[in-house]
Amino acid sequence: MTVHIHPSVDSGVKQGTGNFAGGTLVCKCTDRPVKVAIKGDVAHNHACGCTKCWKPPGAIFSVVAVVPRDNVTVLENGDKLQIVDTAAVIQRYACKACGTHMYGRIENTGHPFYGLDFIHPELFQESGWAAPGFAAFVSSVLESGVQPGEMAGIRARLKELGLEPYDCLSPPLMDAISSHVAKSKAKAA
Repeated sequence: MTVHIHPSVDSGVKQGTGNFAGGTLVCKCTDRPVKVAIKGDVAHNHACGCTKCWKPPGAIFSVVAVVPRDNVTVLENGDKLQIVDTAAVIQRYACKACGTHMYGRIENTGHPFYGLDFIHPELFQESGWAAPGFAAFVSSVLESGVQPGEMAGIRARLKELGLEPYDCLSPPLMDAISSHVAKSKAKAA
């Protein structure tokens, strides 16, 4: 039996064009959908097992990437957006009608990922964005109801798809976080 990770990768990870110029994210509403313009390609695209990220129905993981916050512009129906959890580090802006997360923003200027917004590339009307390259917070799917006995199959399926499973972020992102913390400590000293 095939383990279903996310609809955008279940049939194989589709590689990006390498020159994606950006596009428009659209929520799932049929009436007055929220539209968000993204300039340029995405970075650090990955399958995420955390329980905070938006997932389409039936998905165990979300697919999420980052873009510079200056490359994100709400085009239409921004009045339908609300922050899902104002106490969360990532302020996820979701459509009040359909629940789709359109982008997540970190407002804490001291956070290592300040300046980056989190988006779900499968919401693009266009194709060609950078493909997912790893899976993060894999064990966190247990918090959403996945049974421990399913984890070996999930990790095997992720590897089969070419998405190396991590129980944190990828090593380059963890290095970026640690480097940021080290520089912050050096400035404070």
